[in-house]
Amino acid sequence: MGETLGGLLALVAACAVWGAGPLFVRLLNHVPPVELFAHRVIWSLLFFLALAVARGRLGAALRLLARPTLARVLLAALALGFNWFVYLLAVQWGEVRQSSLGYYIYPLLSVALGVLFVGERMDRAQAAAVALAAAAVSLLALGAGAVPWIGLALAFSFAAYGFLKRTLVAGALASVTAETVLLAPLALLWLAALHGGLVGGDTLGQAARFGAEAGTTVLLLLAGPVTAVPLVLFTYAARRLSMAAMGLGQYLSPTLQFVVAVVILGEPFGAVEATAFALIWTALALYSVAAARAGTAARRAAALPAHGPTGPAGPR
Repeated sequence: MGETLGGLLALVAACAVWGAGPLFVRLLNHVPPVELFAHRVIWSLLFFLALAVARGRLGAALRLLARPTLARVLLAALALGFNWFVYLLAVQWGEVRQSSLGYYIYPLLSVALGVLFVGERMDRAQAAAVALAAAAVSLLALGAGAVPWIGLALAFSFAAYGFLKRTLVAGALASVTAETVLLAPLALLWLAALHGGLVGGDTLGQAARFGAEAGTTVLLLLAGPVTAVPLVLFTYAARRLSMAAMGLGQYLSPTLQFVVAVVILGEPFGAVEATAFALIWTALALYSVAAARAGTAARRAAALPAHGPTGPAGPR
């Protein structure tokens, strides 16, 4: 019971940090997104490296950077980095609603990717959920006169990231450490060029912000823990909670982002958005019910005694 409670608290804490994340990023709206992304990578890497050393996982992380896993880790790192950067753009451009949209539809997109590339079967409830999500995206596109590309980019990149992670036989800490190791050189090169005056000014409209002001510098340093801590909490929860609980918990984060966008940040939310999000919430309800039923059926099947050719094996 204590392990379950600890896992539940860790899951809620992780989702709360992710859900309130736009408020933290908005404090850094004056920092160009590329610089903010670079600091997020660097300080997250230092946090992950320290944790990997403390938990004896550094060797496992480094082994992922050798053949034959290097290519897959690199692709996963690019998908993760793209997702992080688009998320920062979404917040700085006042499109947190689209951010929540992306993370709502990502589980449904993962189902579609499994059908297309792994040969998994989609039941009727899952097919209906995917169709409703597609209808919601189409409605948003028609209502706004443009495709909600930010939400779709977040959903596709995170679904691709999850798909690639399925092919890696490695712990969460080792894999994310290896991924940030691969992203770090680009981040370091950009920051070196920015502080050296090779970029910035006319290019970005602003010079390097790190070190220019104490408050901004502290916030940029905190970008690492704000990124890394919820990932660690989520991993802790995943080892102590059922898949059903984790599946329902993953909707808490985009729900909090949605509330932050509409209630706190005052992003517009009209009839079109209300209808589209109602379709998405219906889709997620169908998906969750189907997942819960599948989990119950699997547990019942596992609990049945083994059957031989003429009946149940062993004495009754």
